[in-house]
Amino acid sequence: MKRLLVCTGLLIVAAALSAQQGPPKSPPATASATIGGHAVTITYSAPAVKGRAGHIFSKDGLIGQDPSYPVWRAGANAATVLHAEGDLMLGSLMVPKGDYSLWVDISDPDHWVLIVNKQSGQWGRTYDPAKNLGTAKMTMAKPGALVEVLKYEITDGGDGMGKLTLSWEDHSASVAVMAH
Repeated sequence: MKRLLVCTGLLIVAAALSAQQGPPKSPPATASATIGGHAVTITYSAPAVKGRAGHIFSKDGLIGQDPSYPVWRAGANAATVLHAEGDLMLGSLMVPKGDYSLWVDISDPDHWVLIVNKQSGQWGRTYDPAKNLGTAKMTMAKPGALVEVLKYEITDGGDGMGKLTLSWEDHSASVAVMAH
């Protein structure tokens, strides 16, 4: 009888715990396109604003709490990963075929800088500037409405040209992509 009660109790606890987990707070997401015959993919976790509009990008805001601030992991959880199946130009930065982590320097809210780091697969707050491949200036815009969930888009403009865009809250930043 004791064994039955213990097993029943464990089943109830296990059921309660699994019911509470629900979907992740920052679910995994992917953006991809083919630019000049080469696949370009960004894998990231997409946080939501969740009522924190105006309190995301400020020094005292959500991202200001990261130890790497003003460099932002450009997503949540694990570091955002760029996979390029061919050599690319991101803005004026040559990016050889391979895997990289993406970071964004947001120290100037009106002039973001994309950072391509040679390290990938690390937790999102593990940023080593000594491993930077380089940087590319981003073009800033204001989205027409609040972007609740962080979103990357890669668009193919034809002729080996495209654009990478990162949008969240009231910010949208983009950089040209060119197959090389």
